[in-house]
Amino acid sequence: MDTAFPDTTVLLVDDEPNIIDGLTRALRHEPLKFLVATSGTAARELLARRHVDVVISDEQMPGMSGSQLMAIVRRDYPHTIRIILSGQSSLETAVKAINEGEVYRIFLKPCHPDDLAFTIRQAMSHRRLEDQSRLLLRKYERQSAVLARLEQDTPGITKLDLDHHGAVLVNESDAEEDVTDLLAAIELAMKG
Repeated sequence: MDTAFPDTTVLLVDDEPNIIDGLTRALRHEPLKFLVATSGTAARELLARRHVDVVISDEQMPGMSGSQLMAIVRRDYPHTIRIILSGQSSLETAVKAINEGEVYRIFLKPCHPDDLAFTIRQAMSHRRLEDQSRLLLRKYERQSAVLARLEQDTPGITKLDLDHHGAVLVNESDAEEDVTDLLAAIELAMKG
């Protein structure tokens, strides 16, 4: 497992304890924290109490299928990565898991532990990129709001003249005053 994700918490959900034991043994060399549940209901209870990065669930369980669980996880914990393990996957099961639970991957049992570990790493990388994208979007929105306030308070202050290469053109006669005014306005807007 990539050391960039040393605190990854994985919830394994399967009504067969020997499957859970086998997965935890197979992934024991990965820096993962494991939580286990033997039903969808038990998984929901754990999710309500603990932060979980990845849910790996069996599809066929009594009471609540893996697809049903993943739809709930998607709704209540949308940033949690969802993976289905299925002993016998049909096209209908796969479509339901993808459409309702937006699962990241579906594996047929038995799956190779290296494939599962790689998928967890890949999913965590994907999630980190999504988190960074959301952060950058919020930053962009804040900066756009500041510029909009500046433009509203001082019309034309954000207008730039560009040459054919895209370089900013500055009128030397009033450049120092304009830049000073712009910097002061930005500083004031950032405080307010």
